[in-house]
Amino acid sequence: MMQIKTLSVGQIQTNCYVVADETTKACAIIDPGDESEQIIRYLQEAGLTPAAIFVTHGHYDHTMAIDDIIQAYDIPVYIHPQDTTTAPRPNPYRYLADTGTRFYAEGDTISVGELAFSILGTPGHSPGSVVIQCEDALFTGDTLFLDSCGRTDLPGGDMDVLMGSLRRLFLLPGDYTVYPGHMQETTLDRERRFNYYLKYAGSMK
Repeated sequence: MMQIKTLSVGQIQTNCYVVADETTKACAIIDPGDESEQIIRYLQEAGLTPAAIFVTHGHYDHTMAIDDIIQAYDIPVYIHPQDTTTAPRPNPYRYLADTGTRFYAEGDTISVGELAFSILGTPGHSPGSVVIQCEDALFTGDTLFLDSCGRTDLPGGDMDVLMGSLRRLFLLPGDYTVYPGHMQETTLDRERRFNYYLKYAGSMK
């Protein structure tokens, strides 16, 4: 059974999600954007064993706590390769990848305990943005928000590409709980009805 804990971290209140398998106590950490002490303290208090860090995209406000967490737990970091850099002075809109970084892409599935996390490529907010699906949950990063969508004015952003990604989410069969990178959770059905951007994308040919 899946357990989800939301931790609001950093100056712009990025949602970091700890997604745990209640049976094995293994968990994945999604978008640890800042405040590593808060994240590690929760893991310890909840008795969880982190197995992986999943990054929805490489912007700094979703990645700043990674170094501290991997020093504490020595776990892999998964990210789309288009949202990484190997430059000595990293672009603040790209995650500085090292030799331990693992890359995922459209169609990949990673197991944590008895949970399966599937990767949907959803570029637009950034070239390597992904949505992570686990059971009835979608972790949408900065692709889809309550009543809104991600900005595209940062380096690598593209509104036309984002509209294609939103159309893909609109056309997903069934309903999901949407856990975005900022603000409160919502549902895909609600956004299909009320989110202007998602509705517009869904109407595109």
